[in-house]
Amino acid sequence: MASFSTTLYNTVFKRNSVYVSTIFAGAFAFNMAFDVGIERFWSHWNQGKLWKDIRHKYVEAEDAE
Repeated sequence: MASFSTTLYNTVFKRNSVYVSTIFAGAFAFNMAFDVGIERFWSHWNQGKLWKDIRHKYVEAEDAE
């Protein structure tokens, strides 16, 4: 376990610029994953009630003109 902690310290925590960059990259990745996950959950939970699902009932086809 000591080798893992040493390797982690030397690669991430030793230099402040790498540490801050790792935090920003992790926050960005978490933000993207969270947004995609919530969007999929919302679409699944509200399936049949969203505009993309009921649009055909209210909008006439443009080819009818």
